[in-house]
Amino acid sequence: MNKIALVFPGQGSQQIGMGRDLWGQVPEARSIFDQGSQTLGIDLAHLCFEGPEDALTLTANAQPAILAVSMAAFAVFQREGLRFDYVAGHSLGEYSALVAAGSLRFDDAIRTVRKRGEFMQEAVAPGAGSMAALLGLEKEQVFAVCEEAGGTGVVEVANLNAPGQVVIAGETEAVGLAIRLARERGAKRAVRLQVSAPFHCSLMRTAGERLRGVLQGIPIPDPSVPLVNNADAEVLTRGVEIPGSLVRQVSSPVRWEEVVRRLVKEGVTLFLELGPGKVLTGLIRRIAKDAIALNAQDLASMRVALDQVKALA
Repeated sequence: MNKIALVFPGQGSQQIGMGRDLWGQVPEARSIFDQGSQTLGIDLAHLCFEGPEDALTLTANAQPAILAVSMAAFAVFQREGLRFDYVAGHSLGEYSALVAAGSLRFDDAIRTVRKRGEFMQEAVAPGAGSMAALLGLEKEQVFAVCEEAGGTGVVEVANLNAPGQVVIAGETEAVGLAIRLARERGAKRAVRLQVSAPFHCSLMRTAGERLRGVLQGIPIPDPSVPLVNNADAEVLTRGVEIPGSLVRQVSSPVRWEEVVRRLVKEGVTLFLELGPGKVLTGLIRRIAKDAIALNAQDLASMRVALDQVKALA
C-alpha cells in the first residue's frame, strides 16, 4: 500500500493572492480565514489577497498568513475523506503539519506562530544579521566555510534543503565572509536572501526560550499520524515530545533533506504539499527521485493532486 505524507511550506512561500479561490469557493476554507482573523484581530483574507507586499512579508504577518492558506488547502483535502500516513513541514510549516495531525488546534497554532514571528524578529537588531543561499557545494563544504568564517562572528548552517542547496545564517559580516569563501570554493551561486532576520541559528535562542513560555500554556495531544520533525528528522508520535522540538527548531538547522529521506525510509511514496507555492515539491523531486511529489495551492492544482492521490490510495 502506498503511504502518503502531507507536507507544508514555510516562510518565503507567501505571495499576494494566495488562497483567494479557496476562500471564494470552499466554505470550509473561508471559515479558516474567518477563524484566524477573529483570533488575531486582523483581516487575514485582505492581507493574503491584497497585501501590500511589504506588509505580507513581515515575519509576524507572513507566518500566520501562510499557516491560514495551508490549513485552507488542508480543509479541501480533508473534505474528500482521504487518508494520510505522515506529516512534516518546513520550519513554520511544522505548525501546519501539527494542526493537520490534530496535535494543535488551529486558533492556538495561529496565535503561536504570530508570537513566534515577533520573537524571531526581535531576537536580533535590524541589519545585524542576515542569511544566504549557497548552491552547488556539498554540505560538508558549507560546514567548513562556516567554521572558517566564524572567526569574525556567528555564521551557521540554517537550512539543509536538498543536495547542493544549503542556507546559512548569522551576523552580517560573518555571512558576507562565508559568501566570499563559498564562491572561492566553487559555489554555483552564493547570494544573500531578502529576509528580516537570521533564522535557524544560535542567534535565535532567545526567541526559542520566549516561545517555550507560550507553548507551556497550550494543550498538545498525541498526533493522529506521526510527525517527522525539522530539528532531528525523527519520527514523533507523542504530544509530550513536541514542545521541546518546536523550541529547538527555532535555533537549529531545518534538516529538510533528512526529513524527506526519513519519510521515504518509512515507506512514503507520495508527497502532497498543501499551501502556497511549490518550493517543497521541487526539493522533494530532487531528494527522492522515485517518489511522487505534488502541490496543491489552489483549486486547479488541488483537483489534479486529489485525482492522483485517489488513484494511488
